[in-house]
Amino acid sequence: MTKLNKIRVLFVCIHNSARSQMAEAFLNQLAGDRFEAQSAGLEPGIINPLAAEVMKAVGIDISTNLTKSAFDFYKNGSLFNYVITVCDGANAERCPVFPGITKRIQWSFADPANLEGEREQKLDAACQIRDEIRAAVVSFIQELSWR
Repeated sequence: MTKLNKIRVLFVCIHNSARSQMAEAFLNQLAGDRFEAQSAGLEPGIINPLAAEVMKAVGIDISTNLTKSAFDFYKNGSLFNYVITVCDGANAERCPVFPGITKRIQWSFADPANLEGEREQKLDAACQIRDEIRAAVVSFIQELSWR
């Protein structure tokens, strides 16, 4: 499948520091032949070290990724088949409406930046978030494969 025929997906969260980066990485790894995934944030920050650590544990290095602004994609006229917000519903409402035929989907995952407890507890919780995101991405791929 050529790049022009790929299904374009933008994952959006608040800072583009963890959840959206994980979703982008999983979709590109698992189905990069059929999808072109990117990610962005409403208020771009820096990559969450905890997210980078749990992704590295499954063989994906996001530690050097840069965060991007959803509004820059919007201003540049970027077109996506799907815009998937991976933050809570209230923040998802702040996401810009992209031009073209774009389907919006809301997936709500806990924010690794808000995890509390000892390091091991935070690491376990971040692994759970990572695994939930991977499962959602796998389900998304399977759903679109049947169409």
